[in-house]
Amino acid sequence: MENLNDRWLRLVGVPLISIVSNFIFFQPDNDARHIGRGWALGVSLVECVLVWEVARIGIIQARRRYPRLDQTRLRLLVQVIWFTVTMVIQRVGLVYIYDKTQFWGYPMTERSYWFNTLIPFLFIVPLAVIYEARYLYRQWWVTYYEAEQLKKEALQSQLDSLKAQINPHFLFNSLSTLSSLVGENPKQAERFIEELASVYRYVLQTNEQLLTSLSSELQFIQAYFHLLQMRFGRSVELDVAVDKHHMAFFIPPLTLQLLVENAVKHNTALPGKPLLIRIYTDHEHRLFVENSLRRKQNVVPSNRTGLSTIITKYRLLGQPDVVINQTDDCFQVMVPLIRETRYDYTNH
Repeated sequence: MENLNDRWLRLVGVPLISIVSNFIFFQPDNDARHIGRGWALGVSLVECVLVWEVARIGIIQARRRYPRLDQTRLRLLVQVIWFTVTMVIQRVGLVYIYDKTQFWGYPMTERSYWFNTLIPFLFIVPLAVIYEARYLYRQWWVTYYEAEQLKKEALQSQLDSLKAQINPHFLFNSLSTLSSLVGENPKQAERFIEELASVYRYVLQTNEQLLTSLSSELQFIQAYFHLLQMRFGRSVELDVAVDKHHMAFFIPPLTLQLLVENAVKHNTALPGKPLLIRIYTDHEHRLFVENSLRRKQNVVPSNRTGLSTIITKYRLLGQPDVVINQTDDCFQVMVPLIRETRYDYTNH
């Protein structure tokens, strides 16, 4: 038999209903026939237990046959039929016994049959409502919890997919830079490889994390920008103006690298007209990355994972949207800084 977890409901409900029904329906004539309230209360208690337990069996069977939320109507129909049939049988049978034995000292009238059969429904209906309400709440909670778990798993899967995209993306563009550098300056290419190994070590470490501190990301971007300067020299410039109290905030790893990389990839950089990249914050805890806009005439091949990866990550984290602004001479990306790292669906 299914565990309804209704121990306290029965321990409190059975005596309470017995007392109330005995107080309301106890007939004064019974005292004259030496049937006191104590004896009548005991009989009422037995009757209440019988009604309750029989009704409980119907509830259990209905739940076993139609357990799901979408089967609620069928489950309720089975319970109503069960309550009606069993209640009529047991109450008519019990009153019949009282009538034939004159248990209460007098025969039962037709009115007594109707009265004793219908009155218990006043108690069994609220009882059934309580049981079903508790069951529906538990079913709703289980369904909600399962849906949330599935949602978290789906989000985690999407985040893992995005993280998996970053490593090949970063490696591909780094190798492209190295390829062009080898022909121009082999010695500088060797230094580039050493710096690249150091930078890529950071990529491998932080790419397993959902968030990283802005302080760590800025240290990394300085190392990454050093790689760019090894190729472009004074053709690229970096200006960092981040408030110190924002250093403890968080952003998704490699956010700055992707934005800086996009700026270099899609814009011309000349010694006389260097590409200026600025990274700064404001009082609303927002991080801005902007660069001077001078589009290359030749379209640079791109797998388009940079900005889309950042935008999707912030959406999956439930953070405010990434904002992109562009003018004739400036391209700006705003990313919200994150205060905390507590995201349940990131636990492994």
